[in-house]
Amino acid sequence: MSGRQAEAPRRDAAGTGPRVLIVDDEPQLVRALAINLRARGYRIDAAPDGAAALRSAAERRPDVVVLDLGLPDMDGTDVIRGLRGWTRVPVIVLSARHSSDEKVGALDAGADDYVTKPFGMDELLARLRAAVRRAAPADGEDLAVVETASFTVDLAARKVDRGGVDVRLTPTEWHVLEVLVRNPGRLVEQKRLLREVWGPGYETETNYLRVYLAQLRRKLEADPSHPRHLITEPGMGYRFEF
Repeated sequence: MSGRQAEAPRRDAAGTGPRVLIVDDEPQLVRALAINLRARGYRIDAAPDGAAALRSAAERRPDVVVLDLGLPDMDGTDVIRGLRGWTRVPVIVLSARHSSDEKVGALDAGADDYVTKPFGMDELLARLRAAVRRAAPADGEDLAVVETASFTVDLAARKVDRGGVDVRLTPTEWHVLEVLVRNPGRLVEQKRLLREVWGPGYETETNYLRVYLAQLRRKLEADPSHPRHLITEPGMGYRFEF
């Protein structure tokens, strides 16, 4: 694999089924998985390392991630934490690590399932189907649109519109906004917001919230210095108001 090939995730537009992101630095395994999954209608993206995986997930929005833990640039659990900072996409760990501590660590980081190598293709396919079913939105969930006097949030499409123009948000900005919008009128405590967006271990990093709320207000509020919709409750947390 050349340096240029390793820099970007590989993409495959074939198929009409769920999109699967395969994250593994073993080309033969990736090729075998891709052949089997394409034959069953899945759309395939592949990334050889953690950085490419996070970039591909943000750009391509997979329906399921199949992730090896032993990546050349970072541990797979760090990839899971990076994903969980902004998405609930199902993550199936596919790893040669068999110890219970490794499994617990991956599941605690946010993985949905754990398959050890060597594995049976039928088992992996069954777990993929189950992950897709669990992630499917409930009836009516894809219609959730929240309108304010200043902007509109389409929760299903993960889009924000202000005055007829799409507002570009980073994945982290979106996740902060999503948590608040899904709790209209209710105080979302700082610890909860940090935990849901950045994960366990970040519950004291309140400076993250100040930075990201300031960025969101600049992008969404008519008067960022006097916000109407993204309200700070000093010392406690934040609240979204229509």
